[in-house]
Amino acid sequence: MLSEMEFGEEGKVIEIDEGLRKRIAGVGIRVGKKLRMATRQPIKGPVVIELDRVNTSLGFGFANKIVVDVKE
Repeated sequence: MLSEMEFGEEGKVIEIDEGLRKRIAGVGIRVGKKLRMATRQPIKGPVVIELDRVNTSLGFGFANKIVVDVKE
């Protein structure tokens, strides 16, 4: 899950919850996109990801519905 990524980790989006796809499409998050975790706040706080050289903030609930294949 995107919400579980650590600072600096990179990965590719492999699945997005059906009900969330349209809501986040406007910020460029879609299956197949590569992203990097920029910041993750503690205690279910928001996450900031870097996507196409732009930082985007997502609430924990949204981030928890996005599955990411993390580079090892």
